[in-house]
Amino acid sequence: MDGLDVMDMGGCPVEATLSVVGGKWKAVILWRLVGGTRRFNELQRSISQITRKMLTEQLRELEQDNLIIRTVYPEVPPKVEYSLSEYGRTFIPVLNAMAQWGLVHQERVSDPVRSTT
Repeated sequence: MDGLDVMDMGGCPVEATLSVVGGKWKAVILWRLVGGTRRFNELQRSISQITRKMLTEQLRELEQDNLIIRTVYPEVPPKVEYSLSEYGRTFIPVLNAMAQWGLVHQERVSDPVRSTT
């Protein structure tokens, strides 16, 4: 199926994907969760540039879109963990492709000869 057929079916699938995982942080958060369940502070430490407020917002949106599972344990202090949902795990191949492309891009940018070709 070519791009025109997909567009005739009600919209661009890339736009649909980006409407769920677009933005600066969502894919990064999902990538951190590929390795397993993480607590909030673990996620925040692993993404040093993200603010607490932004991480909270992004996690809520990912949970609303059923990509992650938020588990709250009845403890004091409260213990909350985040993990990929079954649906979220279907996004792992996309994240792997993004990571591979990112590695190639980093090499290309760091090599002045390759970056001009």
